[in-house]
Amino acid sequence: MTSAPVLKSSGEVVRKYGDVSRETLERLQIYVDLVLKWQPAQNLVAPSTLPEIWTRHIADSLQTQWSYPEAQTWVDIGSGGGFPGIVTAILLADRSDAHVHLIESNQRKAAFLRTALRETGSNGTVHPGRIESVAKEWAHGKVDVVSARALASLDLLFKLSEPFTAQGARAVFHKGQDFQREVNEASDRWRFDLVEQTSLVDPTSRMLLFSNISARPSSL
Repeated sequence: MTSAPVLKSSGEVVRKYGDVSRETLERLQIYVDLVLKWQPAQNLVAPSTLPEIWTRHIADSLQTQWSYPEAQTWVDIGSGGGFPGIVTAILLADRSDAHVHLIESNQRKAAFLRTALRETGSNGTVHPGRIESVAKEWAHGKVDVVSARALASLDLLFKLSEPFTAQGARAVFHKGQDFQREVNEASDRWRFDLVEQTSLVDPTSRMLLFSNISARPSSL
């Protein structure tokens, strides 16, 4: 597959959804080039989505940081190929007080994430390991927001992110058209305040913004 059709209208695609600087767009271009380069060996995204990478992955991931624009310290769990963690880091690259922590258990993908941070000049740290282990031993300061995209059910996301949300961190999770069922199921075990934002990319999907997350007391 040639990359030219994918990259041709990158700026037009991104600016359709929101305003970004020329420097940010250049960093995003570097990142997309890296994804395309590493994709054959690492399978960073579903191959069928490559022709729409700027919409399906870049624009979709931009919404994460836009959900909490004031947040400085992020933890992206199950980062995979870097959507949305690397995109968040790129958007915050010019803010010296901002930092994105990316947790990824796959060592090869962790290596890709380090390369992406370095090549785009973004502020971030890759933590290679299982989410539960990294979170349990966290010693990197206060976290403002936890993010995840296409990782797990909402109930499991709350469990994985609890070490951070128990300390006051908020969360933003991408969810598809079945989001309401997941919210209903999670509410049986968790208390939370929720703001729903319709996805800019897919009107059937939602950006779910959570705060004041806590586990409900066990009935046993």
